[in-house]
Amino acid sequence: MNPRHVLLAIAVMVVWGINFVVIEVGLQDFPPLLFSAMRFFFAAVPAIFILGKPAVAWRYVIAVGLALGLAKFGLLFVAMDHGVPAGLASLVLQSQVVFTLLFAVVVLRERPRPTQLLGIAIACCGLGLILVDRGLAAPVGALGLVIAAGASWGVANIATRRAKPQDTLRFMVWVSAVAVLPLLVLSLLTEGVSNDLDALRNIDLTGVGAIGYLSFMATLFGFGVWGFLLRQYDASTVAPFSLLVPVIGMAAAWLLRGEQVGLQQAIAAALIIGGMACTVIRRRPRPQAAAPELVLSKAA
Repeated sequence: MNPRHVLLAIAVMVVWGINFVVIEVGLQDFPPLLFSAMRFFFAAVPAIFILGKPAVAWRYVIAVGLALGLAKFGLLFVAMDHGVPAGLASLVLQSQVVFTLLFAVVVLRERPRPTQLLGIAIACCGLGLILVDRGLAAPVGALGLVIAAGASWGVANIATRRAKPQDTLRFMVWVSAVAVLPLLVLSLLTEGVSNDLDALRNIDLTGVGAIGYLSFMATLFGFGVWGFLLRQYDASTVAPFSLLVPVIGMAAAWLLRGEQVGLQQAIAAALIIGGMACTVIRRRPRPQAAAPELVLSKAA
């Protein structure tokens, strides 16, 4: 993998790790589905009127919009609103790595390298350590919603890989637009018109900042770069980078929200980083010896 692309992937993971703390803060001001709808509305508007239509089939735009915007983030926001803390949510959501790998094998016929499988296995051991340490503190049903969100992210990754959008920013703007209306309708039906209006009337600078970060940094920058990387490399090469998200997410939750990080979690973070490193290792091909020249002599 190109070193510059590795740095881009790591930058996205930092943005996404902090993203979970921002979601937790924003959920104090907004109902979860309304919050998610606003995130995608401001990611789409006004950019949708400036950038023009995406140069990919509409079925991919709709598929990613529903899988990523509606399913993944709708489920994640509801789960966090029902008691899953930021650090734990950032961890459990990385079940998407396994789902992405599975879907890539079945749908795209990709064959992951042995080092990728080893790295994912090591990282999953780290995820398991954190889950055992912290998972019992969260409602089981809410954790199930985060796992379902991970599966939805896996579907979105495969659809993005299939689409291979040349302009990932334009693609993400339209994906965001697809998600807004379904999320808003679900919010009105399940969270109530009065609750939504109260949240909008009482919005403050904290709420504005949370929406801005999620719309522009986590959505347009994060998923724009993510889509670019999925166009350049196999899904099984790109997806494991997201295993860094829970490490950054837990660190951000510790620094900004006071969530405790113990020795077991520190060991788990080391396993996750080590496993992620294994996924990007690729053996250099051995130089082949030049074929000896054949000297043809003329018969006397």
